[in-house]
Amino acid sequence: MAAIKPRVVIADDESHVRVLLRALLKSMNCEVVGEAANGVEAIELFKQEKPHLLLLDINMPLKPGDEVLREIMEQFPNAFVIMLTSVTDIGNVEKCLDLGAANYIRKDTPPAELKSIIKETFQDFVRNRGGRSAS
Repeated sequence: MAAIKPRVVIADDESHVRVLLRALLKSMNCEVVGEAANGVEAIELFKQEKPHLLLLDINMPLKPGDEVLREIMEQFPNAFVIMLTSVTDIGNVEKCLDLGAANYIRKDTPPAELKSIIKETFQDFVRNRGGRSAS
């Protein structure tokens, strides 16, 4: 994916989605440094691990993805976040992109296309923001 081994946190309340994403990311030479099952855990993990990438579900228990994103972007303006959605709720997606998400991925996207979206978005992020981690 890049010269560095990207460190990733996965935040999704569905364990089978986290399993799929973990396998996909490992095949892309990424290191999954944490997994969160709700929005509160996602924020705590992000602050603790300061990953290169956060894959964040829009629909999360305890704190929804857009609120998680807003809080992370306020504290870490260079954060790299890709939203995950199982709905085609374009309003929520647009809101997240306006809040600073780098991209979004529908959960029903085929694995090869998922890899491509993550890789291309990460490369754009590195070029446009200097590829710094969230620290």
